[in-house]
Amino acid sequence: MRQRILVPCSLALMAAFLGGTSTQVTAQGGGSIVGEVKFAGTAPAPKVVKVNKDNQACGDEKKSEDLVVGPDKGIRWAVVSLAGAKGPAPKPDQKLVLDQKGCHFQPHVLLIPAGAEVDILNNDGVLHNIHTFATANPSINKAQPKFKKVMTEKFEKPEIIKVQCDAHSWMLGWIVVAAHPQHAVTDAAGAFKLDNVPPGKHTVEVWHETLGKMTKEVEVKAGAPTKVTFELAKK
Repeated sequence: MRQRILVPCSLALMAAFLGGTSTQVTAQGGGSIVGEVKFAGTAPAPKVVKVNKDNQACGDEKKSEDLVVGPDKGIRWAVVSLAGAKGPAPKPDQKLVLDQKGCHFQPHVLLIPAGAEVDILNNDGVLHNIHTFATANPSINKAQPKFKKVMTEKFEKPEIIKVQCDAHSWMLGWIVVAAHPQHAVTDAAGAFKLDNVPPGKHTVEVWHETLGKMTKEVEVKAGAPTKVTFELAKK
């Protein structure tokens, strides 16, 4: 099975990972793609960052979430997508939320459909400053004082957006704006599932903020799960 690893050189290139023009994903008799994203080799110890301000709200240190590897080498927060799938991404059942709690973003990777609004919360009682690094969407750079509990922002175009807090240098997260429904974010075990995939050959893509991008070719059969495992390594 042929595979390749590419490390993205700019956030602008990530938009291609989220869109698509060729694969219809709503065909009857579809199957599913289930799998895992794992770390190849010995995983490094999590980075620990010393907190240098607002310790009462933030604590004394934070574990970085830029590479979270479980006991069975499953990688959390990887984004999995079906290349070339067509939309639209389903509307969420409830309000989408990016929380700032304990001076880190929860969740670390937020998956949303294109055109969705996100409530950005401040539950810390300290000043935060939301700064997004977008190319397809307007960038945001707004202070969020402790009395401003909610800010609502809309993201129209598909792309992967880096989010940071300019008031707390260790705070980093991602908003994944998806153009079609065939996206997933891996759980704590590195597992994912893509449902309602039409029969045939497909390219599955994985993106991770630290380890880059990998693709694999799979063949899906009607009414059956197709299993795939990705192994990402540090360069």
